[in-house]
Parts: sequence; structure tokens; C-alpha cells
Amino acid sequence: MSFTYVQPLPTPEEIKYEFPLPSSYAEIKKVRDEEIAGVLTGKNDRFMVIIGPCSADNESAVCEYVSRLAGLYDEVRDRLILIPRIYTNKPRTTGSGYKGITSQPDPAQRPDFRAGLIAMRKMHIHAIEASGLTSADEMLYPENWGYVEDILSYVAIGARSVEDQQHRLTVSGFDVAAGMKNPTSGDLTVMLNSVFAAQHPHEFTYRGHEVMTSGNPLAHTVLRGSVDPNGRDIPNYHYEDLVRLIELYKQYELKNPACVIDTNHSNSGKKFKQQIRIAKEVLHNRTENPDVCRMVKGLMIESYLEEGTQKIGEGVYGRSITDPCLGWEDTRRLILEIAEAV
Repeated sequence: MSFTYVQPLPTPEEIKYEFPLPSSYAEIKKVRDEEIAGVLTGKNDRFMVIIGPCSADNESAVCEYVSRLAGLYDEVRDRLILIPRIYTNKPRTTGSGYKGITSQPDPAQRPDFRAGLIAMRKMHIHAIEASGLTSADEMLYPENWGYVEDILSYVAIGARSVEDQQHRLTVSGFDVAAGMKNPTSGDLTVMLNSVFAAQHPHEFTYRGHEVMTSGNPLAHTVLRGSVDPNGRDIPNYHYEDLVRLIELYKQYELKNPACVIDTNHSNSGKKFKQQIRIAKEVLHNRTENPDVCRMVKGLMIESYLEEGTQKIGEGVYGRSITDPCLGWEDTRRLILEIAEAV
């Protein structure tokens, strides 16, 4: 058993020097970060919608999607904050399957991390250029944070990463909102322990350095459903689940109690059309209880230009090659309905 060292990777500083973020985009990010922080701290009463493809596999299609999203944003910005979901890393439980553009800039080819890190940064920059909106990404690999820390306005920690100590500690040094998903087991205390850890300062090793963090008060929970011992999906977006989460938040005495509902994954059983119904139920539940309204700050929705999913190589422009997504027309209609309901 051994490691084969394939190639040295460029440092974040080297990538940033080669592909800098324009100063005008940095100003956009500053404003967006403040708006999102305001929602999570209760100073801004707008509702967040983190929306986009399951995996950002094609820069051209992603930029077209976010450009359409920006046009729609003009109609709803007084009530919503739209955050494009541009996920460049994909967790793979078995190790097989598409791992995201950071690993595979060409989905049909073997991994190339040097090219992938560049593709990740360029895609996020070009998405701002196309839309004027800064985005969200999943931080599957904590050591990648340095490559996009000056670009992202929202970071998600997935169900399989939320129990990992390195993820929790790294989030404690982020200066943007970080959504910590419940684990696939559905244990809400694991998720809340993760938020607790992320909200507090730490000292640890990171990228060859001893580092200190100040804690991230914008770390919050994301409910994505769970899987029972028999592999069946169990949703956790219902009214009773939200009330239970509110009670747990009180026990933990965490800063800025906030929750985002993931409308896909185990909440929908990956039946992508169900996201529409789930979003509407969550919005209705907010009207039933002021505590639920204060707690639920947003939705995560998977959508793309074309609905459904396809296999790698089929070549349908703007259709997911991982989990199935809503198409654009359903997306547009749903965003307008969300804006009307909040």
C-alpha cells in the first residue's frame, strides 16, 4: 500500500494571482455578505433562496442559468435574496461517479485537480460577471477554502461532512454564512453540535500551519431529511420537525438561531418535482407560528435550465448529470410564488 504523488498543486495565492477577483466584484460580495448576514441575525426580513443545479458541471450552462436568475431577481429582490447554487464538489459515498468540476473539469475524463481548482475559481468569477450575484458552494474539501474565500457568500457543509472535526473547525474561521446539514442518520444533535463547534474559536493545524479562528456566528442548520436503517427516506421539513428544532436551539443557547430547508435529497426522496410542494408547505408553516417564521430563513432548491437528469455523455445542454433538478419554467414560477408568500 502506498501513495503515488501525481503533481504538486498551486497554492491559493498562486491561483488568486493568476485569476484575481475584480475590485468591483469584491464590492458586490461585500454588499451580498452583509445582506445574507442580516437575514441570519434577524436584521433583514427578506427570505433566502439558495437555488441552482445539483452539480455545476458546465460553465456555459451555469452562467446562462445565473444570468436568467439575475433577470428574475429584479422582480423579487424586495422580498427575497437569491443565492445561486454553484456546487463544484460532489460527495461520493462509494468513490465512483462524477466528483464535480474541481476534481473533473471534464466529466468524461479522469480527475485533474490542478485544472479543476482553476476551473472552480474561474466559474465562480464568471458567474458574478454574468449575473452580478455571488454564489454558494459546498465545502467538501476544507483545504479548498482558500481558493474561493474571496468569492463565495454562502457555504454548505454536507450530511456526510457535518460530523467531521476538520470541517467544523474550518467553518469556525469562515467570514460568511455556513449551513450545516443534518447527517444522513437524521440525528439533529449531531447537526447542532456542529453548529456549536463552528460558532466558537479554535486552534488547529490547517494547510501546514498552526491557525487560530474567532468562531463563525453565521453558522446555522440545514434540514435535508434522513435515511432509516432500511435505506428509506425520512423527511424532516414538517411543522413538528421545525418546532422540535426550535426547542433544541434553546437548549444549546446558540447564536442567531436559523434554519434553511433543503427541499430535495431525503426530504423529497429525490423526486425533484416534489420540491415545489415542499417549498409551499414550509412557507405555510411559517404563517402558522411566529417562532417558526423567525427560525426558517430560507430554502435550498435544485434546478437547472432543463428538468430531470441525464447520463454523462448524453449532451443535453443545461440538464443535470447528477441528481434530477427542476427545469427553468418551474423554477421561475416557484420563485415568484415564494416571493408572493413571504
